[in-house]
Amino acid sequence: MLFTYIIFVTFLTGSESTNPTYFNIGGVLSNNISITHFNEIIAHLNFDSQYVPRGVTYYATAIQIDANPIRTAINVCKSLIAQRVYAVVVSHPLTGDLSPAAVSYTSGFYHIPVIGISSRDSAFSDKNIHVSFLRTVPPYSHQADVWVDILKHFNYLKVIFIHSSDTDGRAILGRFQTTSQSHEDDVEIKVQVETVIEFEPGLENFTSYLLEMKFAQARVYLLYASKKDAYVIFQDAANLNMTDGGYIWIVTEQAMDTRNVPVGTIGLKLVHATNERAHIQDSIYVLASALREMNQTRNITQAPQDCDNSGSIWETGKILFEYIRKQVLPTGATGKVAFDDNGDRIHAEYDVVNVQAPGKHMSIGHYYYNSDIDRMRLKVDDNNIIWPGRTREKPKGIILRTNLKVLTIEEKPFVYVRALKDELACAADEIPCPHFNMTPNDDGQMFCCKGFCMDLLKELSRVINFTFSLALSPDGQFGNYIIKNSSGGKKEWTGLIGELVNERADMIVAPLTINPERAEFIEFSKPFKYQGITILEKKPSRSSTLVSFLQPFSNTLWILVMISVHVVALVLYLLDRFSPFGRFKLANTDGTEEDALNLSSAIWFAWGVLLNSGIGEGTPRSFSARVLGMVWAGFAMIIVASYTANLAAFLVLERPKTKLSGINDARLRNTMENLTCATVKGSAVDMYFRRQVELSNMYRTMEANNYDTAEEAIHDVKIGKLMAFIWDSSRLDFEAAQDCELVTAGELFGRSGYGIGLQKGSPWADAVTLAILDFHESGFMEGLDNKWILQGMLQQCEQYEKTPNTLGLKNMAGVFILVAVGIAGGVGLIVIEMIYKKHQIRKQKEMELARHAADKWRGVVEKRKTVRAAIAAQRRLKANGINETGVSLSVEALPRGVLDLPSPVRAWPGACPIRQRTPTDSPNLPA
Repeated sequence: MLFTYIIFVTFLTGSESTNPTYFNIGGVLSNNISITHFNEIIAHLNFDSQYVPRGVTYYATAIQIDANPIRTAINVCKSLIAQRVYAVVVSHPLTGDLSPAAVSYTSGFYHIPVIGISSRDSAFSDKNIHVSFLRTVPPYSHQADVWVDILKHFNYLKVIFIHSSDTDGRAILGRFQTTSQSHEDDVEIKVQVETVIEFEPGLENFTSYLLEMKFAQARVYLLYASKKDAYVIFQDAANLNMTDGGYIWIVTEQAMDTRNVPVGTIGLKLVHATNERAHIQDSIYVLASALREMNQTRNITQAPQDCDNSGSIWETGKILFEYIRKQVLPTGATGKVAFDDNGDRIHAEYDVVNVQAPGKHMSIGHYYYNSDIDRMRLKVDDNNIIWPGRTREKPKGIILRTNLKVLTIEEKPFVYVRALKDELACAADEIPCPHFNMTPNDDGQMFCCKGFCMDLLKELSRVINFTFSLALSPDGQFGNYIIKNSSGGKKEWTGLIGELVNERADMIVAPLTINPERAEFIEFSKPFKYQGITILEKKPSRSSTLVSFLQPFSNTLWILVMISVHVVALVLYLLDRFSPFGRFKLANTDGTEEDALNLSSAIWFAWGVLLNSGIGEGTPRSFSARVLGMVWAGFAMIIVASYTANLAAFLVLERPKTKLSGINDARLRNTMENLTCATVKGSAVDMYFRRQVELSNMYRTMEANNYDTAEEAIHDVKIGKLMAFIWDSSRLDFEAAQDCELVTAGELFGRSGYGIGLQKGSPWADAVTLAILDFHESGFMEGLDNKWILQGMLQQCEQYEKTPNTLGLKNMAGVFILVAVGIAGGVGLIVIEMIYKKHQIRKQKEMELARHAADKWRGVVEKRKTVRAAIAAQRRLKANGINETGVSLSVEALPRGVLDLPSPVRAWPGACPIRQRTPTDSPNLPA
């Protein structure tokens, strides 16, 4: 103690580091030999630089555990906590199991980590109670992991689980159920617990429990019980002959220690379970590894020293616990050492033990950690196993009570039937299925069946352990409840249902719809597929009219666009007309003035902008009109872009809709002459229409059109002979997925399901129902849907629906007709223009003749005036005494000024002035 105190004082005064340089490790061990080992291991640890850094020293403080838990707790306080231990390694006493719990409680109060090396109770996994407890041994419940691998190795997939009602018993059951449902290597292998037997520990008789087990199907028994309870169970089982051949017992370590364990029993034994020295070594090295890592990254405070101080919690202890839990020793003395979230040992190794004679246990396998795959592996030598009954032949593990007669019927995609021709046997995925009750007079034709229901049948036989012989329906019908001639006026079932009702078959595996009429006479399982009734029809072809290119806009929008064009043109004309800047002179026109925008040019401009044609002339001149023109151009851009985008949607991506809206479509309720609908005679759909009063009118109309088989009706739908086929949605969805020209119309109605049919009161009913429910939960049924019903074809149809169609003349005929109308309109207008021009030319000629006549008349008048003036002038000359003979009366002889007389007044209002004539226009006036 003095030496320890000196070291402690030296640490407080001379150490420059914030973390301690020495660590006390406490030990509460079962005997003095273990204490000696504990001290030696820590002494050797100080020389291992891999785990102990320079300047750090470990010291051992160990005590022997007391069978009395109270004294153990006191000793931990006085001898360990008082010495500031950083962790405690605890074993268990030779008698009693409560002392390790006392160490855990005491140390856990201060969060001092405790590493157990022998305690395997499941209670230590509860971190709400044992907050700082870890262990280098696994709890008893971890044996369930080995059990699951053993069962999968022997292909025992149905078991009966027997356990005590204590904590460990329930823990191992919970772990087994979790582990058995997990999938690592093979997703198809799952272990099913048929029955769970829970008993109170300490019972003196287990006969009632064993009788319940004896009448179950499974013959594989998983037993968790104490040594005392196991002795009584084995004794009672032997009295009931339940330890003989055909039974398999797989038990835990405790049950293997009983004196009367049956021969052939398979059990487990933890490797290094009693090697306390090896566990001490592993626990100390795990602790040293954690302290080394923590010393480098964390601030380590002093461990608590006084149990009387109940108010302080050592936070370093919490952190140290997490560091220890994360440590891994790849090559520990007991194998790979690692911990789970609860501080329990994982990767523990087990020996698989077989009782080959009373008192003789032989190891037949090993459960070990495989570093290559980083997982636990099971290795079993099957040849060395002695099974119950002292036989080396592996038992089946189940009771095969009977070979069931199973009937089916061809119904794609649930059952495909193929006739055997040159082959000698069916394929691997097929099942032989001759016609039921084949007589010697038959041709001996054999058939092979496969499909949704066949895969379901094979899985059912595997899961609930039965064998079967499969046959096809004798008359190819599901069955109808009708009056037969041989029945004396009584109704009887025909088809598949009739064979089951008359007990000539045990089971029907087919798309058999569950309905009240059938359920009255046969037993149904829970539905293996939920479905309803729907309508199948052929997709209508797309109707393309001559005005398809007008579909992007509604009629109202087209009218508004047309009005907008002319309103904008009128406003442009008015703005340019009345604007003071509507006319302006161009620099290169030598003073000529350009006219403002007229109404025809404004209309031409508005249409040109809307149709995106080049405008070379006739544009607005005023600023106000140009602003409106720019706004109109923006409007035209938006309209044209919207039209173009919607045109693609209407002409390219458009898909026709179904003709019918569903069962409530008025054309079905009031059947028209050009609309035919039908179903299959005597089917569940036929029965449904009979039950529904509101569909009575429709049923009376369609009854005459009903078909014998669904294949015939579907074929007629494809060729257009039948417009609507009403049948089960599963089949019609399959057909629609296979043929993209077919489509189902409306929502489902008459919802029901397909079930497995059995005889009334069949003992297989519950087993089949439970199996089907499990198939739904596990996703097996969904896998069958994807494999047989959808088959990827639905995606192809969806891709086909989304693929744009190539436009043809049928789609764009209206556009070409529009061009033709434009051409015809242009030709018509040019004809009108030519006629008008000819009329105008004729008027011009008439006007020209009138002008010529006017010019001649004007010339004559002028000449006459000139002559008269000349005569008057001569007379004045004569009067003035000029010689008459010296005067010429010729006009040409007159002076020029005499002829420049004012022009005569216009001959008629509006006539053009008479132009100057040239000598070639008319002959000279006569003299």
